[in-house]
Amino acid sequence: MEDALLTWFDSNGRDLPWRRTNDPYSVLVSEVMLQQTQVERVRPRYVAWIERWPTVQALADAPLADVIKAWRGLGYDRRAVNLHRAATHIAAHGWPDDLTDLPGVGRYTADAVARFAHQAAVLPIDVNVSRIQERTGFKFTHRSAAALMDLGATICLARVPRCGECPLTGTCPARGRRFEPARKQSPFEGSFRQRRSRTLQEVSESARQLEQLDEEAVRALERDGLVAIVDGIVRLPS
Repeated sequence: MEDALLTWFDSNGRDLPWRRTNDPYSVLVSEVMLQQTQVERVRPRYVAWIERWPTVQALADAPLADVIKAWRGLGYDRRAVNLHRAATHIAAHGWPDDLTDLPGVGRYTADAVARFAHQAAVLPIDVNVSRIQERTGFKFTHRSAAALMDLGATICLARVPRCGECPLTGTCPARGRRFEPARKQSPFEGSFRQRRSRTLQEVSESARQLEQLDEEAVRALERDGLVAIVDGIVRLPS
């Protein structure tokens, strides 16, 4: 089964810019961006980010306000703060043995950096990998990491998989099945997430008096390190 998957990947794998490097910093940036954002949205933003801050030191030296502004539009802006904090730590102390010691880095992201930057024999388990292993009943090795991600993103979809196009269909016990939809995230329109986003955008444009803003949203952004409040003025952190 694994050989069939790898043969498929040789011809059908996605050409993604972060797959053209084994630099751990570049891989870390891509994985943090991809945590909750679709690939096509990440692709141009990743390229622009690496052009602007090509090394850990460059990002660590950048003002946090610039990093937050550069992240806008990718969603879940706290990831920008965590990535900047991680770069600052690495620039000062080097890469930790366990990457989960870095802000915002969980087990999957740590394993992905190990696999794609250092060619470690570890299989990062994301939702796509987990779905395919569960459906096939097969435990793939680290060799199939990128192939599994692509198969899950393009063929073995969460709800209506394209079994007729799948290289594993001949041996997959779940072929032809349809699946219940996963729990959907609540709508963005009218949500507190939208209020946070709107408030951060206002502060990104210029410092504002607290009384002019949505205070509940401001306080949430402050807790996440995305804004600072000094003498009643809300601004991006320096």
